[in-house]
Amino acid sequence: MTHVRVTGLTKRFGTVEAVGDLDFDVTPGVTGFLGPNGAGKTTTLRIVLGLIRPTAGAATIDGRRYAELRHPRRAVGAVLEATGFHPARTARQHLMVLATAAGIPAERVDRVLDQVELTAAAQRRVGGFSLGMRQRLGLAGALLGDPGVLILDEPANGLDPAGMAWLRGLLRSLAGEGRTVLVSSHVLAEVDRVADRVIVISGGRLRFAGLSDEGGLEPMFLRLTKETR
Repeated sequence: MTHVRVTGLTKRFGTVEAVGDLDFDVTPGVTGFLGPNGAGKTTTLRIVLGLIRPTAGAATIDGRRYAELRHPRRAVGAVLEATGFHPARTARQHLMVLATAAGIPAERVDRVLDQVELTAAAQRRVGGFSLGMRQRLGLAGALLGDPGVLILDEPANGLDPAGMAWLRGLLRSLAGEGRTVLVSSHVLAEVDRVADRVIVISGGRLRFAGLSDEGGLEPMFLRLTKETR
């Protein structure tokens, strides 16, 4: 079973503690990763992806730190922000560069373009893409290696209502295939509709991990984070 485990995770930047002693597991299905601005969500995700070293504790994927994975893109796909695209490259060229660097078969490029519904825009330059299209392209890059784990930070940003409905269906489909999907988002209504479980952090500390209340995610979120807002 593919899973992400965070144990005793702490990160300090000088005298500021961004996250403190976090413990949680993310298992197959869709897990919403929630918290107010400055809660430590992005710091935690960056530690999981090996972009930041923790001060203490560990974050592992199937028992290994990201840096220890033999084929990272085949194990984990991630979208942290809809940037990092060369504006003069087409969508297909962008994905071909990623596939070549990771040793992923070229045929996966057309597969993921279709999966995120960008086939018709495959030969368009990314510089002319809307934010929503760049989000889809980022998702395509995350899916290139056919990973068991997906880590997505605000994937609905820039999507119109139809795009959000499409994203919801994609996430549920990926979960149905047995993948582990961790989604950080401020769009609580969407998380409530798509997530199997939620993790709430605030002030760098874990406030909740489990099923959301039957009364709805927003009241629960506001109650859990009230003291640190």
